[in-house]
Amino acid sequence: MAFDSLSEKLQNVFKNLRSKGRLTEDDVKAALKEVKMALLEADVNFKVVKGFVKDVQERAIGQDVMNGLNPGQMVIKIVHEELIKLMGSETTEIKLQPGQATTVIMMAGLQGAGKTTTTAKIAGKFKLKGKKPLLVACDVYRPAAIKQLQINGEKQGVEVFSMGENHKPANIAKAAMEHAAKNGNNIVILDTAGRLHVDEDMMAELQEIKETVTVHQTILVVDAMTGQDAVNVASSFNEKIGIDGVIVTKLDGDTRGGAALSIKAVTGRPILYVGMGEKLSDLEQFYPDRMASRILGMGDVLSLIEKAGETIDEEQAREMSKKLKKAQFDFEDYLMSMQQMKKMGGMSSVLSMMPGLGNSKIKDEDMEKGEKQMARIESIIYSMTLEERRNPDILNPSRKRRIAKGAGVDISEVNRLVKQFEQMKKMMKQLPGMMGGFGGKKGRFKLPF
Repeated sequence: MAFDSLSEKLQNVFKNLRSKGRLTEDDVKAALKEVKMALLEADVNFKVVKGFVKDVQERAIGQDVMNGLNPGQMVIKIVHEELIKLMGSETTEIKLQPGQATTVIMMAGLQGAGKTTTTAKIAGKFKLKGKKPLLVACDVYRPAAIKQLQINGEKQGVEVFSMGENHKPANIAKAAMEHAAKNGNNIVILDTAGRLHVDEDMMAELQEIKETVTVHQTILVVDAMTGQDAVNVASSFNEKIGIDGVIVTKLDGDTRGGAALSIKAVTGRPILYVGMGEKLSDLEQFYPDRMASRILGMGDVLSLIEKAGETIDEEQAREMSKKLKKAQFDFEDYLMSMQQMKKMGGMSSVLSMMPGLGNSKIKDEDMEKGEKQMARIESIIYSMTLEERRNPDILNPSRKRRIAKGAGVDISEVNRLVKQFEQMKKMMKQLPGMMGGFGGKKGRFKLPF
Protein backbone atom coordinates (compact mmCIF):
# COMPACT_ATOMS: atom_id res chain seq x y z
CA MET A 1 0.00 0.00 0.00
CA ALA A 2 1.04 3.62 -0.57
CA PHE A 3 3.23 5.16 2.16
CA ASP A 4 4.33 1.78 3.58
CA SER A 5 8.00 2.49 2.91
CA LEU A 6 7.75 6.12 4.08
CA SER A 7 5.83 5.05 7.18
CA GLU A 8 8.47 2.46 8.08
CA LYS A 9 11.34 4.93 7.62
CA LEU A 10 9.68 7.67 9.67
CA GLN A 11 8.82 5.25 12.46
CA ASN A 12 12.46 4.17 12.64
CA VAL A 13 13.56 7.82 12.90
CA PHE A 14 11.11 8.47 15.74
CA LYS A 15 12.02 5.23 17.49
CA ASN A 16 15.55 6.55 17.82
CA LEU A 17 14.25 9.90 19.14
CA ARG A 18 12.08 8.21 21.77
CA SER A 19 15.07 6.35 23.17
CA LYS A 20 16.77 9.64 24.08
CA GLY A 21 16.10 11.28 27.42
CA ARG A 22 16.86 14.79 26.21
CA LEU A 23 17.20 16.11 22.67
CA THR A 24 19.89 18.48 21.52
CA GLU A 25 19.60 20.74 18.48
CA ASP A 26 21.93 18.33 16.68
CA ASP A 27 19.60 15.40 17.50
CA VAL A 28 16.66 17.23 15.94
CA LYS A 29 18.64 18.26 12.84
CA ALA A 30 19.98 14.72 12.33
CA ALA A 31 16.46 13.26 12.66
CA LEU A 32 14.99 15.80 10.26
CA LYS A 33 17.73 15.06 7.73
CA GLU A 34 16.47 11.45 7.70
CA VAL A 35 12.86 12.67 7.50
CA LYS A 36 13.84 14.81 4.50
CA MET A 37 15.43 11.85 2.71
CA ALA A 38 12.42 9.63 3.45
CA LEU A 39 10.02 12.23 2.01
CA LEU A 40 12.13 12.74 -1.12
CA GLU A 41 12.31 8.98 -1.67
CA ALA A 42 8.50 8.89 -1.35
CA ASP A 43 8.46 11.27 -4.34
CA VAL A 44 7.26 14.31 -2.42
CA ASN A 45 7.95 17.56 -4.30
CA PHE A 46 11.41 18.94 -3.42
CA LYS A 47 10.18 22.47 -2.59
CA VAL A 48 7.43 21.02 -0.45
CA VAL A 49 9.94 18.88 1.49
CA LYS A 50 12.27 21.84 2.00
CA GLY A 51 9.47 24.01 3.41
CA PHE A 52 8.11 21.17 5.55
CA VAL A 53 11.47 20.37 7.19
CA LYS A 54 12.12 24.08 7.81
CA ASP A 55 8.75 24.51 9.55
CA VAL A 56 9.24 21.41 11.71
CA GLN A 57 12.77 22.42 12.66
CA GLU A 58 11.72 25.94 13.70
CA ARG A 59 9.06 24.52 16.00
CA ALA A 60 11.15 21.61 17.30
CA ILE A 61 14.15 23.66 18.33
CA GLY A 62 12.12 25.79 20.73
CA GLN A 63 12.72 25.84 24.47
CA ASP A 64 9.29 24.32 25.18
CA VAL A 65 10.29 21.19 23.29
CA MET A 66 13.91 20.91 24.36
CA ASN A 67 13.03 21.13 28.04
CA GLY A 68 9.91 18.97 27.75
CA LEU A 69 9.51 15.78 29.73
CA ASN A 70 9.32 13.73 26.53
CA PRO A 71 10.95 15.72 23.73
CA GLY A 72 10.93 12.75 21.33
CA GLN A 73 7.14 12.58 21.55
CA MET A 74 6.95 16.35 21.09
CA VAL A 75 8.88 16.17 17.82
CA ILE A 76 6.54 13.41 16.57
CA LYS A 77 3.56 15.59 17.55
CA ILE A 78 5.00 18.52 15.58
CA VAL A 79 5.66 16.35 12.50
CA HIS A 80 2.11 15.02 12.75
CA GLU A 81 0.65 18.54 12.92
CA GLU A 82 2.81 19.79 10.03
CA LEU A 83 1.84 16.78 7.89
CA ILE A 84 -1.82 17.64 8.46
CA LYS A 85 -1.16 21.27 7.52
CA LEU A 86 0.71 20.12 4.40
CA MET A 87 -2.23 18.04 3.19
CA GLY A 88 -4.86 20.67 3.87
CA SER A 89 -5.77 20.75 7.58
CA GLU A 90 -9.52 20.40 6.97
CA THR A 91 -11.55 17.75 5.17
CA THR A 92 -13.11 19.27 2.06
CA GLU A 93 -16.43 18.19 0.60
CA ILE A 94 -17.57 18.68 -3.01
CA LYS A 95 -19.53 21.94 -2.80
CA LEU A 96 -23.14 21.57 -3.94
CA GLN A 97 -25.59 24.26 -4.97
CA PRO A 98 -28.07 25.24 -2.23
CA GLY A 99 -31.48 23.60 -1.96
CA GLN A 100 -32.67 21.62 -4.96
CA ALA A 101 -30.61 23.61 -7.49
CA THR A 102 -28.67 21.37 -9.89
CA THR A 103 -24.92 21.08 -9.32
CA VAL A 104 -22.77 20.43 -12.40
CA ILE A 105 -19.50 18.59 -11.77
CA MET A 106 -16.94 18.19 -14.55
CA MET A 107 -14.48 15.32 -14.13
CA ALA A 108 -11.14 15.77 -15.88
CA GLY A 109 -7.82 13.92 -16.04
CA LEU A 110 -5.36 12.04 -18.19
CA GLN A 111 -6.15 8.70 -19.82
CA GLY A 112 -5.49 5.75 -17.53
CA ALA A 113 -5.98 7.60 -14.24
CA GLY A 114 -9.25 5.75 -13.56
CA LYS A 115 -11.43 8.80 -14.27
CA THR A 116 -14.49 6.99 -15.68
CA THR A 117 -14.61 4.47 -12.82
CA THR A 118 -14.09 7.28 -10.29
CA THR A 119 -16.92 9.26 -11.90
CA ALA A 120 -19.28 6.32 -11.27
CA LYS A 121 -17.94 5.96 -7.69
CA ILE A 122 -18.73 9.63 -6.99
CA ALA A 123 -22.24 9.21 -8.41
CA GLY A 124 -22.76 6.25 -6.06
CA LYS A 125 -21.68 8.38 -3.08
CA PHE A 126 -24.22 11.07 -3.96
CA LYS A 127 -26.99 8.53 -4.45
CA LEU A 128 -26.35 7.16 -0.95
CA LYS A 129 -26.79 10.72 0.35
CA GLY A 130 -30.26 10.89 -1.19
CA LYS A 131 -29.34 12.84 -4.31
CA LYS A 132 -30.45 12.01 -7.86
CA PRO A 133 -27.25 12.10 -9.97
CA LEU A 134 -27.01 11.88 -13.75
CA LEU A 135 -23.82 10.55 -15.34
CA VAL A 136 -23.01 12.11 -18.71
CA ALA A 137 -20.78 10.37 -21.29
CA CYS A 138 -18.68 13.18 -22.80
CA ASP A 139 -15.70 10.99 -23.74
CA VAL A 140 -16.34 10.47 -27.46
CA TYR A 141 -12.79 9.38 -28.35
CA ARG A 142 -11.72 6.42 -26.24
CA PRO A 143 -13.12 3.11 -27.50
CA ALA A 144 -15.67 1.64 -25.09
CA ALA A 145 -15.56 4.69 -22.74
CA ILE A 146 -19.32 5.23 -23.09
CA LYS A 147 -20.02 1.51 -22.55
CA GLN A 148 -17.79 1.47 -19.46
CA LEU A 149 -19.68 4.39 -17.95
CA GLN A 150 -23.03 2.74 -18.74
CA ILE A 151 -21.98 -0.56 -17.11
CA ASN A 152 -20.68 1.20 -13.98
CA GLY A 153 -23.73 3.46 -13.86
CA GLU A 154 -26.00 0.43 -13.97
CA LYS A 155 -24.06 -1.20 -11.12
CA GLN A 156 -24.52 1.96 -9.04
CA GLY A 157 -28.17 2.29 -9.99
CA VAL A 158 -27.47 5.70 -11.55
CA GLU A 159 -28.84 6.90 -14.92
CA VAL A 160 -26.33 7.53 -17.73
CA PHE A 161 -26.98 10.11 -20.44
CA SER A 162 -25.29 9.40 -23.78
CA MET A 163 -25.57 10.70 -27.37
CA GLY A 164 -22.96 8.36 -28.83
CA GLU A 165 -19.62 9.31 -30.39
CA ASN A 166 -20.73 11.69 -33.16
CA HIS A 167 -21.47 14.82 -31.13
CA LYS A 168 -19.27 17.50 -29.60
CA PRO A 169 -18.82 17.06 -25.82
CA ALA A 170 -20.09 20.62 -25.20
CA ASN A 171 -23.33 19.84 -27.06
CA ILE A 172 -23.73 16.57 -25.13
CA ALA A 173 -23.32 18.51 -21.87
CA LYS A 174 -25.95 21.05 -22.97
CA ALA A 175 -28.45 18.31 -23.92
CA ALA A 176 -27.76 16.54 -20.61
CA MET A 177 -28.72 19.69 -18.70
CA GLU A 178 -32.08 19.78 -20.49
CA HIS A 179 -32.59 16.10 -19.68
CA ALA A 180 -31.71 16.73 -16.01
CA ALA A 181 -34.18 19.62 -15.78
CA LYS A 182 -37.00 17.42 -17.13
CA ASN A 183 -36.14 14.39 -14.96
CA GLY A 184 -35.32 16.03 -11.63
CA ASN A 185 -31.59 15.20 -11.55
CA ASN A 186 -30.03 17.55 -9.00
CA ILE A 187 -26.42 16.50 -9.73
CA VAL A 188 -24.97 16.25 -13.25
CA ILE A 189 -21.53 14.64 -13.53
CA LEU A 190 -19.69 15.07 -16.83
CA ASP A 191 -17.18 12.33 -17.66
CA THR A 192 -14.84 14.10 -20.08
CA ALA A 193 -12.16 12.59 -22.31
CA GLY A 194 -8.62 11.98 -21.12
CA ARG A 195 -5.45 12.17 -23.19
CA LEU A 196 -2.08 10.49 -22.81
CA HIS A 197 -0.60 13.88 -21.94
CA VAL A 198 -1.74 17.44 -21.28
CA ASP A 199 -2.40 19.14 -24.64
CA GLU A 200 -4.08 22.24 -26.02
CA ASP A 201 -6.96 20.33 -27.68
CA MET A 202 -7.93 18.79 -24.35
CA MET A 203 -7.88 22.14 -22.55
CA ALA A 204 -9.84 23.84 -25.35
CA GLU A 205 -12.51 21.13 -25.16
CA LEU A 206 -12.88 21.47 -21.40
CA GLN A 207 -13.01 25.26 -21.74
CA GLU A 208 -15.74 24.94 -24.39
CA ILE A 209 -17.82 22.77 -22.04
CA LYS A 210 -17.41 25.43 -19.33
CA GLU A 211 -18.55 28.14 -21.75
CA THR A 212 -21.59 26.10 -22.86
CA VAL A 213 -22.89 25.02 -19.44
CA THR A 214 -22.32 26.40 -15.96
CA VAL A 215 -19.83 24.09 -14.26
CA HIS A 216 -19.89 24.49 -10.49
CA GLN A 217 -17.07 22.08 -9.61
CA THR A 218 -14.15 20.96 -11.77
CA ILE A 219 -12.56 17.89 -10.26
CA LEU A 220 -9.26 16.46 -11.45
CA VAL A 221 -8.53 12.74 -11.18
CA VAL A 222 -4.82 11.86 -10.90
CA ASP A 223 -3.01 8.54 -10.64
CA ALA A 224 -0.87 8.18 -7.49
CA MET A 225 1.34 5.68 -9.36
CA THR A 226 2.70 8.49 -11.56
CA GLY A 227 4.32 10.25 -8.59
CA GLN A 228 5.55 13.78 -9.32
CA ASP A 229 3.90 13.71 -12.76
CA ALA A 230 0.55 13.69 -10.95
CA VAL A 231 1.50 16.95 -9.23
CA ASN A 232 2.68 18.49 -12.53
CA VAL A 233 -0.58 17.45 -14.22
CA ALA A 234 -2.59 19.01 -11.36
CA SER A 235 -0.62 22.26 -11.71
CA SER A 236 -1.18 22.38 -15.50
CA PHE A 237 -4.92 21.79 -15.23
CA ASN A 238 -5.27 24.34 -12.45
CA GLU A 239 -3.40 27.00 -14.43
CA LYS A 240 -5.27 26.41 -17.69
CA ILE A 241 -8.89 25.64 -16.73
CA GLY A 242 -9.00 26.01 -12.95
CA ILE A 243 -9.80 23.07 -10.68
CA ASP A 244 -11.72 22.97 -7.40
CA GLY A 245 -10.39 19.71 -6.01
CA VAL A 246 -8.45 16.54 -6.72
CA ILE A 247 -9.16 12.83 -6.41
CA VAL A 248 -6.08 10.63 -6.11
CA THR A 249 -6.56 7.08 -7.43
CA LYS A 250 -4.60 3.84 -6.92
CA LEU A 251 -3.40 4.84 -3.45
CA ASP A 252 -3.84 1.18 -2.45
CA GLY A 253 -1.11 0.07 -4.86
CA ASP A 254 2.64 -0.19 -4.51
CA THR A 255 3.12 3.54 -4.90
CA ARG A 256 5.30 5.96 -2.98
CA GLY A 257 2.36 8.29 -2.35
CA GLY A 258 4.27 11.56 -2.72
CA ALA A 259 1.55 13.06 -4.91
CA ALA A 260 -0.95 12.98 -2.05
CA LEU A 261 1.51 14.90 0.13
CA SER A 262 2.40 17.47 -2.53
CA ILE A 263 -0.80 18.40 -4.40
CA LYS A 264 -2.34 20.78 -1.85
CA ALA A 265 0.94 22.60 -1.25
CA VAL A 266 1.72 22.97 -4.97
CA THR A 267 -1.75 23.75 -6.38
CA GLY A 268 -3.56 25.17 -3.37
CA ARG A 269 -6.43 22.81 -4.21
CA PRO A 270 -7.61 20.15 -1.73
CA ILE A 271 -7.70 16.39 -2.14
CA LEU A 272 -11.37 15.39 -1.88
CA TYR A 273 -11.24 11.60 -2.13
CA VAL A 274 -8.72 8.81 -2.53
CA GLY A 275 -9.26 5.63 -4.54
CA MET A 276 -8.32 2.59 -2.46
CA GLY A 277 -9.25 -0.24 -4.83
CA GLU A 278 -11.01 -1.22 -8.04
CA LYS A 279 -14.45 -1.93 -6.57
CA LEU A 280 -17.06 0.82 -7.01
CA SER A 281 -17.23 1.18 -3.22
CA ASP A 282 -13.47 1.71 -2.87
CA LEU A 283 -13.48 5.50 -2.68
CA GLU A 284 -12.68 7.11 0.66
CA GLN A 285 -13.21 10.66 1.84
CA PHE A 286 -9.78 12.24 2.32
CA TYR A 287 -9.07 13.22 5.92
CA PRO A 288 -5.64 14.92 6.24
CA ASP A 289 -5.44 14.17 9.98
CA ARG A 290 -6.24 10.47 9.53
CA MET A 291 -3.80 10.13 6.63
CA ALA A 292 -1.06 11.78 8.72
CA SER A 293 -1.76 9.29 11.53
CA ARG A 294 -1.55 6.36 9.11
CA ILE A 295 1.75 7.61 7.69
CA LEU A 296 3.22 7.90 11.19
CA GLY A 297 2.03 4.42 12.18
CA MET A 298 -0.64 5.72 14.55
CA GLY A 299 -3.37 3.86 12.66
CA ASP A 300 -6.71 5.20 11.46
CA VAL A 301 -9.23 3.89 13.94
CA LEU A 302 -11.92 6.43 12.99
CA SER A 303 -11.96 5.26 9.36
CA LEU A 304 -11.99 1.66 10.58
CA ILE A 305 -15.01 2.37 12.80
CA GLU A 306 -16.81 4.15 9.94
CA LYS A 307 -16.08 1.28 7.59
CA ALA A 308 -17.38 -1.20 10.16
CA GLY A 309 -20.48 0.93 10.67
CA GLU A 310 -21.21 0.86 6.93
CA THR A 311 -20.78 -2.89 6.57
CA ILE A 312 -21.93 -4.39 9.86
CA ASP A 313 -25.65 -4.95 10.34
CA GLU A 314 -26.49 -3.58 13.81
CA GLU A 315 -29.15 -6.22 14.51
CA GLN A 316 -26.70 -8.99 13.61
CA ALA A 317 -24.09 -7.25 15.75
CA ARG A 318 -26.34 -7.23 18.82
CA GLU A 319 -27.20 -10.91 18.33
CA MET A 320 -23.51 -11.75 17.98
CA SER A 321 -22.76 -9.80 21.15
CA LYS A 322 -25.28 -11.88 23.15
CA LYS A 323 -23.86 -15.13 21.77
CA LEU A 324 -20.28 -14.12 22.50
CA LYS A 325 -21.11 -13.18 26.08
CA LYS A 326 -22.75 -16.58 26.64
CA ALA A 327 -20.13 -18.43 24.55
CA GLN A 328 -22.95 -19.76 22.38
CA PHE A 329 -21.61 -18.78 18.99
CA ASP A 330 -21.25 -21.42 16.28
CA PHE A 331 -19.59 -21.89 12.87
CA GLU A 332 -22.43 -19.93 11.19
CA ASP A 333 -21.42 -16.90 13.30
CA TYR A 334 -17.76 -17.55 12.52
CA LEU A 335 -18.57 -17.54 8.80
CA MET A 336 -20.57 -14.33 9.13
CA SER A 337 -17.69 -12.55 10.87
CA MET A 338 -15.31 -13.58 8.06
CA GLN A 339 -17.76 -12.28 5.45
CA GLN A 340 -18.00 -8.97 7.31
CA MET A 341 -14.22 -8.65 7.29
CA LYS A 342 -14.29 -9.22 3.52
CA LYS A 343 -16.82 -6.41 3.13
CA MET A 344 -14.43 -4.15 5.01
CA GLY A 345 -11.70 -4.85 2.45
CA GLY A 346 -10.16 -7.99 3.92
CA MET A 347 -7.44 -8.55 6.48
CA SER A 348 -4.88 -6.23 4.85
CA SER A 349 -7.35 -3.30 4.72
CA VAL A 350 -8.33 -3.72 8.37
CA LEU A 351 -4.76 -4.16 9.64
CA SER A 352 -3.52 -1.13 7.68
CA MET A 353 -5.76 1.05 9.86
CA MET A 354 -4.77 -0.47 13.20
CA PRO A 355 -2.25 1.50 15.30
CA GLY A 356 1.16 -0.17 15.05
CA LEU A 357 -0.18 -2.87 12.75
CA GLY A 358 0.08 -1.20 9.36
CA ASN A 359 1.19 -3.23 6.37
CA SER A 360 4.73 -1.98 6.87
CA LYS A 361 4.86 -4.07 10.07
CA ILE A 362 3.61 -7.25 8.41
CA LYS A 363 5.43 -8.99 5.58
CA ASP A 364 3.50 -9.35 2.33
CA GLU A 365 4.07 -13.11 2.33
CA ASP A 366 2.67 -13.37 5.88
CA MET A 367 -0.38 -11.31 4.88
CA GLU A 368 -0.90 -13.50 1.82
CA LYS A 369 -0.52 -16.61 3.98
CA GLY A 370 -3.16 -15.27 6.40
CA GLU A 371 -5.61 -14.50 3.59
CA LYS A 372 -5.12 -18.01 2.14
CA GLN A 373 -5.67 -19.57 5.57
CA MET A 374 -8.92 -17.63 5.95
CA ALA A 375 -10.06 -18.94 2.55
CA ARG A 376 -9.27 -22.53 3.64
CA ILE A 377 -11.23 -22.09 6.88
CA GLU A 378 -14.16 -20.69 4.88
CA SER A 379 -13.98 -23.70 2.56
CA ILE A 380 -14.06 -26.11 5.52
CA ILE A 381 -17.09 -24.38 7.07
CA TYR A 382 -18.94 -24.34 3.73
CA SER A 383 -18.35 -28.12 3.50
CA MET A 384 -20.32 -28.62 6.72
CA THR A 385 -24.08 -29.12 6.74
CA LEU A 386 -26.19 -26.39 8.32
CA GLU A 387 -26.80 -28.69 11.31
CA GLU A 388 -23.06 -29.21 11.77
CA ARG A 389 -22.34 -25.48 11.61
CA ARG A 390 -24.98 -24.72 14.22
CA ASN A 391 -24.06 -27.64 16.48
CA PRO A 392 -20.30 -28.33 16.27
CA ASP A 393 -20.61 -30.92 19.06
CA ILE A 394 -21.95 -33.49 16.57
CA LEU A 395 -18.72 -33.41 14.52
CA ASN A 396 -17.57 -37.03 14.90
CA PRO A 397 -14.62 -38.56 12.94
CA SER A 398 -16.73 -39.73 9.97
CA ARG A 399 -18.32 -36.29 9.57
CA LYS A 400 -14.89 -34.64 9.76
CA ARG A 401 -13.55 -36.98 7.04
CA ARG A 402 -16.47 -36.03 4.78
CA ILE A 403 -15.90 -32.29 5.46
CA ALA A 404 -12.16 -32.60 4.74
CA LYS A 405 -12.89 -34.36 1.45
CA GLY A 406 -15.45 -31.73 0.46
CA ALA A 407 -13.06 -28.85 1.27
CA GLY A 408 -10.09 -30.56 -0.40
CA VAL A 409 -7.96 -30.43 2.77
CA ASP A 410 -6.36 -32.96 5.10
CA ILE A 411 -8.51 -34.09 8.04
CA SER A 412 -5.84 -32.65 10.39
CA GLU A 413 -6.88 -29.13 9.25
CA VAL A 414 -10.49 -29.83 10.13
CA ASN A 415 -9.44 -31.20 13.54
CA ARG A 416 -7.26 -28.12 14.13
CA LEU A 417 -10.10 -25.73 13.27
CA VAL A 418 -12.57 -27.53 15.54
CA LYS A 419 -10.02 -27.58 18.39
CA GLN A 420 -9.24 -23.85 17.99
CA PHE A 421 -12.97 -23.12 17.91
CA GLU A 422 -13.53 -25.04 21.17
CA GLN A 423 -10.59 -23.25 22.83
CA MET A 424 -12.02 -19.90 21.75
CA LYS A 425 -15.39 -20.74 23.29
CA LYS A 426 -13.69 -21.72 26.56
CA MET A 427 -11.78 -18.45 26.57
CA MET A 428 -15.01 -16.50 26.03
CA LYS A 429 -16.55 -18.19 29.09
CA GLN A 430 -13.53 -17.17 31.18
CA LEU A 431 -13.55 -13.58 29.91
CA PRO A 432 -17.23 -12.59 29.90
CA GLY A 433 -16.65 -8.85 29.68
CA MET A 434 -14.10 -8.81 26.89
CA MET A 435 -16.46 -8.83 23.94
CA GLY A 436 -19.00 -6.42 25.38
CA GLY A 437 -19.16 -4.14 22.34
CA PHE A 438 -21.66 -4.45 19.50
CA GLY A 439 -23.97 -1.77 20.86
CA GLY A 440 -23.37 -2.59 24.53
CA LYS A 441 -22.27 -0.25 27.31
CA LYS A 442 -18.58 -0.50 26.50
CA GLY A 443 -18.91 0.82 22.97
CA ARG A 444 -21.08 0.77 19.89
CA PHE A 445 -19.51 -2.36 18.48
CA LYS A 446 -16.36 -4.41 18.32
CA LEU A 447 -14.79 -5.58 15.11
CA PRO A 448 -16.02 -8.92 13.76
CA PHE A 449 -12.85 -10.92 14.36
